[in-house]
Amino acid sequence: MGGITPNPRQDAKRARRMRKGMYILPSLFTTGNMAAGFYAILEVVHATALTPWHLDNAAIAIGFAVLFDGLDGRVARMTGTSSDFGRELDSLADVSTFGVAPAMLAWTWGFHLMPTVALTEWNIKLTQLGAIASFLFLMAGASRLARFNITTNPQPSNPGRPGKKYFVGMPIPAGAGVIAAVVHFESGAPLQSWYTAVTWLTMVAAVGYLMVSTWRFYSFKDIDFGSRRPFRLIILFGALIAAIWFFSRPVLFAVALLYMFSGVFWRLQWIFRRRRQPPPPVYKEASQIS
Repeated sequence: MGGITPNPRQDAKRARRMRKGMYILPSLFTTGNMAAGFYAILEVVHATALTPWHLDNAAIAIGFAVLFDGLDGRVARMTGTSSDFGRELDSLADVSTFGVAPAMLAWTWGFHLMPTVALTEWNIKLTQLGAIASFLFLMAGASRLARFNITTNPQPSNPGRPGKKYFVGMPIPAGAGVIAAVVHFESGAPLQSWYTAVTWLTMVAAVGYLMVSTWRFYSFKDIDFGSRRPFRLIILFGALIAAIWFFSRPVLFAVALLYMFSGVFWRLQWIFRRRRQPPPPVYKEASQIS
């Protein structure tokens, strides 16, 4: 019986073509990240006080961008197709999608479309302060990305468990997710009072600070879907997806704030633990002992 004679040269060429094609997959998710960020910016530009759903659409687009950003990195690691080009493209996409878009969304939703208060001058000052806080959010996110790109094996100032993997500072997609989750929770309806705008101003500035801090945030990179028994992970993620599908507003709001305050909680826990520890003993040299 005759058979097909294997051709090692053709097999090698086919394998190289397939590997080159695999490099496109992470870039496709990065492209989706950029497209979602651009759409979010367009929606913010078109938003008015009478059409708040544009702001809600922008928040939803940022949420999808967070999903795409998580997938491109995981796909690159799973397929072994990480590259310097992919990392640089991902960083540039993150600046626009998770920096510019949420900064514009935070300012428009919290300050620009707020009804004029009794004190017109105070309203103008509050809008200006909101613009400054939104710009600081953008600068903090860009600085966080730059630090992430140049640092190898970063260690948080408050180390956690050795077996866990942590981010140093809140990652910029999580910071953008906090902004988007709050706006989505309110269905895009702009703030109506000056005191809620002041609270929003404080929150935007706090998110920016958390991104440039050296506090630890869980990275979820040690989650292994290739383990022998991934049933718990599958059930957990299935339940989370179902909850987001049916109750997206409260669930995403709770998830975003829990992740944000987890870094604050671990930092405070570390500070109190250090204060409870006794100071190290001071040893004097023999020549000083009389």
